[in-house]
Amino acid sequence: MTGRSRLLVVILGSYLMIVLDVSIVINALPRIHHALGFSATGLSWVQNAYTLTFGGLLLLGARAGDILGRRRMFVVGISIFALASLAAGAAQSAAWLLAARGVQGVGAAVAAPSTLALLMTSFPEGRERTRAIAWYAAVAGGGGSVGLVLGGILTSWVSWRSGLFINVPIGIALVLAAPRVFRETERRSGHFDLAGALTSTAGMFAIVYGIVRAGSAGWGDRLTVASLVGGALLMAAFVVNERRAEQPITPLRLFSSRERVGAYAARVFFVGAMFGQFFFVTQYLQGVLGFSPIEAGMAFLPLTLVMFGMTQAVPSLVARFGNTAVLVAGTVVALVGMAWLSRLGAGTSYVTGVAIPMVVLGAGAACTFTPLTTAGVAGVATEDAGAASGLVNVAHQLGGSLGVGVLVTVFASASPQVNGLAHAISASLTVGAGMLAAALAVVVATGYRRRASASIASLPSSAVMPEERSETSSLAA
Repeated sequence: MTGRSRLLVVILGSYLMIVLDVSIVINALPRIHHALGFSATGLSWVQNAYTLTFGGLLLLGARAGDILGRRRMFVVGISIFALASLAAGAAQSAAWLLAARGVQGVGAAVAAPSTLALLMTSFPEGRERTRAIAWYAAVAGGGGSVGLVLGGILTSWVSWRSGLFINVPIGIALVLAAPRVFRETERRSGHFDLAGALTSTAGMFAIVYGIVRAGSAGWGDRLTVASLVGGALLMAAFVVNERRAEQPITPLRLFSSRERVGAYAARVFFVGAMFGQFFFVTQYLQGVLGFSPIEAGMAFLPLTLVMFGMTQAVPSLVARFGNTAVLVAGTVVALVGMAWLSRLGAGTSYVTGVAIPMVVLGAGAACTFTPLTTAGVAGVATEDAGAASGLVNVAHQLGGSLGVGVLVTVFASASPQVNGLAHAISASLTVGAGMLAAALAVVVATGYRRRASASIASLPSSAVMPEERSETSSLAA
């Protein structure tokens, strides 16, 4: 195996670990629910604690790679992630698990930006880099299905804890391999925008907490209102800080383009619906249809396999029809799939009520994510390309947290104890379809004027991950 092949294996292994963790935990949620005594609304924080810290600290983690060295930050991030996984697997209470999941998000935020940055700087532009990025995208697309199946096997045959413990030996292997395959990058002068990172992360936490709490305590509850108002004030403080910071983690000039703003907003809505679908369909399959965790994992294969297969065709579709046309068509198809899936009931057939809608949803999602990513970095100056790429991933993580938070509130309001689990899940997925409709409205309203002739994988390096900035623009599964 050549040096570059070993490097690619380590990069893909680290990214696969992060992707697997998300889907393994999703499959284990019903077992975690009963084992640690989570409430129906509190269960969403098993995911939110991870995605909010990941998304909130992502740009700061990328900045750390620039200043302190990418290999060093890769090792630090993977080490934190592995140790936090060990703590999460050993959790004896809900609070313990949530704290460990938050620390896992910190580790991912430190390590993830360095993976794609090291790939971009290690493979020369052209065929080799395109091939490497194609593998990276394949892990993003196929890792989710692998994680759902693996999570089902581990949860059924061992325990839900084993799905978290598996990160420990993988993390140790990656930490030991990194110094052998990566060359340390040159350090660059600069400072950390800690105020920006802290206000944005705390603000997102407060807003999502307020939305989730409203599901159980009501919108008029004092703590709900205080959380939402506090979150809004923190986000306002973040904007003020970014205006004044010498080296802001999020240059506000990135929001001067209607095209990019539309891409970020549409991504929040789209990812929110997709995360919510994974969260609730998993519970439907196990709680209503009586699937085992293994069967529930296998049940998602129609969606993930179609996404993986269609992703390979999207560059050709964009080249032929343009970014806007593919994006609009993909969002419409995904909306049809989600609306179909939302008709779930206690007696729904898996094939006609779940599998076929998942095929439609997967095809639409595959045709949406790549054009959204391309639009998110379109037209930016070289010095801002890394930050724009990072915002794509921040929108992804924020969308997942907000989406699950909103749909959990809808789920609680639908009174699953009175009307049945299937009814409450159907109501939640119906709102998920509404989120996709909102994404479509944003896409149409912003009216992207640029035609992109290539997917994110074939953009020049300066538009994805310039050597001056290393924020990630990876596609999540």
